Amino acid sequence: MPRILIIHHTPSPYCQAMFEAVISGATDPEIQGVEVVRRAALSVSSSDFLEADGYLLGSPANLGYVSGALKHAFDCSYYQILDSTRGRPFGLYLHGNEGTEGAEKAVDSITTGLGWVKAADYVVVSGKPSKDALAACWELGATVAAQLMES
Repeated sequence: MPRILIIHHTPSPYCQAMFEAVISGATDPEIQGVEVVRRAALSVSSSDFLEADGYLLGSPANLGYVSGALKHAFDCSYYQILDSTRGRPFGLYLHGNEGTEGAEKAVDSITTGLGWVKAADYVVVSGKPSKDALAACWELGATVAAQLMES
């Protein structure tokens, strides 16, 4: 059964709302045969990455960069997963109160190095997530999970 790994850092109520919307999309009843695994960024292991077929990444954009927790997840696993996860799809959602460009660029650099494939447009939210923003998070989760269902 294909597995999607949601790696998240959810330190705020806004990040939590986005995380829950992503999970809701990824676990929609119409998406069958895809296991959804959730890991906090500080507890994810290289085995978690290796056992997954696709990824959803969630982070606040702190000071214009991804959270230290998400960066740490990649720092601890990068070389162990480098050759084994190429070509896998991923999605990203970010919450920032100011510029998120640095966070987006960091994820682009990391995922390009890993050879991952961007499966959907990033969802980037500033301030309180609107209904439309949460719907975009739901769609992100559903899109990446559905791509795994088809494989």
